[in-house]
Parts: sequence; C-alpha cells; structure tokens
Amino acid sequence: MKLYHGSLLTIEKPLILEPSRTLDYGCGFYTTTSLEQAQQWVRRKMSERQPVGYVNEYDFDQSAFELLKVLIFREASDEWVDFVMLNRLTPDYQHDYDIVYGPVANDTIYAQFSLFEGGLISKATLIAELKTYRLVDQMLFHTERALQFLTFQKSEIIER
Repeated sequence: MKLYHGSLLTIEKPLILEPSRTLDYGCGFYTTTSLEQAQQWVRRKMSERQPVGYVNEYDFDQSAFELLKVLIFREASDEWVDFVMLNRLTPDYQHDYDIVYGPVANDTIYAQFSLFEGGLISKATLIAELKTYRLVDQMLFHTERALQFLTFQKSEIIER
C-alpha cells in the first residue's frame, strides 16, 4: 500500500514527534493514501520564506494490521467522533494503539466539530453532516514499532 506524507522536508526516516497542537489521533507520524491530500497539506505550510515542500512516498507493509495493535475507523461514527474529540480536547491523553486509521477531521469540517463541542448540534447530526463530505483518510503511526512497517520510496518536490 502506498502512503504519503506532506512536509517541508524530505523524510526518509520518519519519527514519532509531539505536535505543537492536539490532533485527531494523537501524537505520531501521519500519512494518507491520498496524494492530493498530502500535496494540499504541503501547500498550506509553504510560505515566502519556505517556497518549496515535499510529498514523501512510503510503501506500507500491511502485515502490520495482524501484528500490531491497530484501531480502524471505516467511516465517521460515534466511536470515531469520541476518539477524535478525546485526542483534540485532552492534551495529556495517550492511547496505546500502534496504528490508527480512519477519516480526517480536517479544518474544512472541524467547524462541525465545534458546533458539536458547543452543544449546538447532536452527535447524530454531526455524523450525518460529516457523511455529506468526501472525507480523506489518514493513518497515524503512533509507535516506533509501527514505523518499522514503512519503507521510504521517494520524495516529490512541491513548489508554490
């Protein structure tokens, strides 16, 4: 399986890093099966001082799904919303999954999460609303052990 990671750097050896903000699935190394999503992420991060970015491509050994502790969300669901909210709202929260895979609660749809968090819409309404969006996927590598199933293939330059 091909996975992509958008960055301002070529990353041949991914690392588990603590983010500067809370993220959907917690700390780790995020990838996606969508080349377009990775390219968009790089373009959002580029600036006048940093006019070049990279989409790093990896081969993922899917035997990890049988050998590691993996959490998979096939679609937006009650459990997915609870997990994303727990990670985003509890800065010290740590789960024990090696890999988490599922939809991206990106900035475009996070407004819906804000309405839910503020009590303005129910979880059922949130999920129904999210199902109207084309949700791109993401795969979080949360442990060093999980990173062993990724093999760097190449890096594509993205320019402004």
